[in-house]
Amino acid sequence: MAVPITESPAVGARLLITTFVTTLIFHSSVADIAVGASTTEEAPHRRFEYKYSFKGPHLSQSDGGIPFWIHTGNAIPSADQVRITPSLRSQRGSVWTKNKVNFEHWEAEVTFRVSGRGRMGADGLAVWFTSTQGLEGPVYGAADQWNGIGVFFDSFDNDGKKNNPAILVVGNNGNLVYDHQNDGSTQALGTCLRDFRNKPYPVRAKITYYKRTLTVLINNGFTPDKEDYEFCTKVDNMVIPSDGFFGISAATGGLADDHDVLSFLLFRLTEPGQQPPPVESEIPKEEKDKYQEEFQNFQQELDKKKEEFQKEHPDVQGEPIDDLYESVNDREIRQVFEGQNRIHLEIKQLNRQLAMILDEQRRYVSVITDEVAKKGTNTESGQLDSAGQQLGSIVATQQEVLKSLNELKSSFHESLRQIGSVQNQGNQAAMGTYETMQHFSDIKEHLHTVKRDVEHLVQRNAQNPADKVLKCPELPPMPSCLSTVHFAIFVVVQSVLFFCYVMYK
Repeated sequence: MAVPITESPAVGARLLITTFVTTLIFHSSVADIAVGASTTEEAPHRRFEYKYSFKGPHLSQSDGGIPFWIHTGNAIPSADQVRITPSLRSQRGSVWTKNKVNFEHWEAEVTFRVSGRGRMGADGLAVWFTSTQGLEGPVYGAADQWNGIGVFFDSFDNDGKKNNPAILVVGNNGNLVYDHQNDGSTQALGTCLRDFRNKPYPVRAKITYYKRTLTVLINNGFTPDKEDYEFCTKVDNMVIPSDGFFGISAATGGLADDHDVLSFLLFRLTEPGQQPPPVESEIPKEEKDKYQEEFQNFQQELDKKKEEFQKEHPDVQGEPIDDLYESVNDREIRQVFEGQNRIHLEIKQLNRQLAMILDEQRRYVSVITDEVAKKGTNTESGQLDSAGQQLGSIVATQQEVLKSLNELKSSFHESLRQIGSVQNQGNQAAMGTYETMQHFSDIKEHLHTVKRDVEHLVQRNAQNPADKVLKCPELPPMPSCLSTVHFAIFVVVQSVLFFCYVMYK
């Protein structure tokens, strides 16, 4: 009985070790398989297609159109965006590509902004890929019974289920009529609830169709990061037309929003390992020859204009083109000198005003000194009245003011001298950014000192009690021009004449 008891723990230990090793090997093999699968899954190759895209800043042409696109209804193209519908009631608008797209895989990035004053908006915006151009109709401004797919950004709650704003993916084979009463919920292949109205930044939607799978990613517009996308919905095994038109439409109803599209960028996707088609093979030979001929004609016209310009301006022929334009350093130096000139003019004007104040103060001092001398001759020796003492205090105050003003004037002269030295240094060598900033700081300190001293003088003059003592002499009363006797005689004569006139009538 002792042998089985001693051998049982050894057998259990061997079993535990075997199980642990087997589990470890299994997990490592599974991890290797996952890593191999992830490494084999490569991202598709993306190529930008400019003929099926638009964006600012030069979005519209001089005739109001969009290159390679058409717009209908109430759509308004501008330099930076396309306003599909303005914030007015019962508006419809759309933009569509002029040419068909025959890409097997593609990716569209739409940047838009839906904004309105109210808490609720209507009706919404739609991104289309259809076999024909749905230029106008009841489904967000486009035609109903389309053949293709539509990604709807619905902002109005028609069914009253509190499930809007929402994003829906609706497919159609050309026979279905869109269910407006239920907001298309009965026909939606994929949906997500996202609020895209009145966001601080434009909302971005990335719609990818790759290997019969449609994926919609959304940037909610709360951050300026263009790559901050979040998953919205995904539809597998989706069959769409092999070629079609891309379009964007919008509509308003009883409520209204501004539906603005800032950009629509289309990319062709190519599976890894496949060679993307060359760009030259997509352009027909006739069209390529036409573009080449237009380029040659434009080049000839440009050469003719260059020759005419050189004949009209022979002195500019030897100068390089870069010298005709102002560089960044030259512009900064010019702005520095312009600022110095403005400061120089302001200080000159302040200097003139200080000179006027000095002249006025000197005149006041001379007048008060004469008054004090007259008072001294009229009073007894060794005795001064209160008015004389007040006049003496006024004279002392005015002398202090004159002294302070002289100091201010000298400070202004020093500032003017510094500005003149800075301008001379800049005109001679156009250098010394650090020295120029040092001079500017010195000038700034001088101006602060002047301002502080002037405010001090104004406060001291306002608190001077001598202003209340000095008064202009009162004029003697003027004699009356009309006496009582003359007034009585005038009244009697007027009464007699009035009575005679009445009797005569």
